[in-house]
Amino acid sequence: MSLFQINLHEAIYSLSDALDLVGVTHIHHGKRVAFMAAEVGKFLQWPKAQLDDLFQAAILHDCGVSKTAVHAKLAQLEWELEGEHCQIGAALLGSCALLRPLAPLVRHHHTHWASLNDLDLSATHKLCANCIYMVDRVDILTLKYVTSGIDILLGKDEIRQQIAQRRGDWFCSELVDAFMELSESEAFWFMLESDHVSGYVATWLAETTKQDMAFEDLSSLMHIFSSIVDAKSAFTREHSDGVACLARYLGETLNESEESCDMLELAGLLHDIGKLRVPDELLEKPGPLTAVEKRTMSRHSFDTYNILCNIKGLEKVALWAAQHHERVNGTGYPYHNRAAGLSRQARIIAVADVFQALAQRRPYRDAMAPTDIMTTLQEQVNNGRLDAQVVACVSANLQSCWRAAMQVMPNTEPAL
Repeated sequence: MSLFQINLHEAIYSLSDALDLVGVTHIHHGKRVAFMAAEVGKFLQWPKAQLDDLFQAAILHDCGVSKTAVHAKLAQLEWELEGEHCQIGAALLGSCALLRPLAPLVRHHHTHWASLNDLDLSATHKLCANCIYMVDRVDILTLKYVTSGIDILLGKDEIRQQIAQRRGDWFCSELVDAFMELSESEAFWFMLESDHVSGYVATWLAETTKQDMAFEDLSSLMHIFSSIVDAKSAFTREHSDGVACLARYLGETLNESEESCDMLELAGLLHDIGKLRVPDELLEKPGPLTAVEKRTMSRHSFDTYNILCNIKGLEKVALWAAQHHERVNGTGYPYHNRAAGLSRQARIIAVADVFQALAQRRPYRDAMAPTDIMTTLQEQVNNGRLDAQVVACVSANLQSCWRAAMQVMPNTEPAL
């Protein structure tokens, strides 16, 4: 397997950008929470390693939220079953060796301080998790002012009072005291504006450089991206994994290099990350999309590129993933690239995406049998949309392609 040069902080920042797509009305929530948490930690003179874990966990704290309906509940100060997204997020981070240390912080970022004291966690984990909880609620309390265009300073005293009232119960007294000291100044609240928060995060990004990352570690990290988007709908669960598996199989069968096959797998995992912006109801609509809904859906591959292009070392992966709806004859989207502008790897991703989607059940149709999928692929070749060589490879290895797309055991025969 290949070795990649990746800046982990850039990857985490991009994942935060992806999470922002879910909260269309509250963009940069994770970044603001990370800023405030770090300021509290610095005020309390926490060690640098602790501050870095705090910042990373804070910027990713809502990674367990994929659905727009769930995200809307985050604007409430407290709600029933609010711990579910904490459990999901912790499980996602726990599945990746690089981010596993952050899992306890995300798991308990909605746990009251009074309850945290009874848990078998280190003192550092308790403080960091509760710090994220406190400033997360601060940011939620600012929402009614931000969305209504009211100067945040007019709400400053009310917000501080709400936090102070929960001192010692919801939030650790030491953390509340630090917040009250910091938030007395107008500058603290001005820093929550997007430009200032972005600059703060940029400074954090500049503190680290690229590191050698084995494909297995990078794939594990990117699985967090794909798991979040696939969780938006029961109809698309495991779609990204299936596209990744099939894209790799096609690349290997077509004699692509090992590095190219690794990147094909990553592009397959990440190709739909832009769908986090798409409202849940569109993904689960049981009938045809309207013209307006189609336009909403069609920007997801552009959003995919905007998220991934910021991770240096994955430039090709970002491009191949963004081009999964491009077509050889230029009728695809969002760039309307023609044959000359589409690499073979991009064409492989496009075919893998169509194949896997047809093999899965959707709200408007049942899953298609392999022979019917092949008929559809060939029709798209005849219409000049899909690459003939890649589709011919599918035809020559139809059962193997179906098994790869559906990730089933090699001795399983598909229904023809």
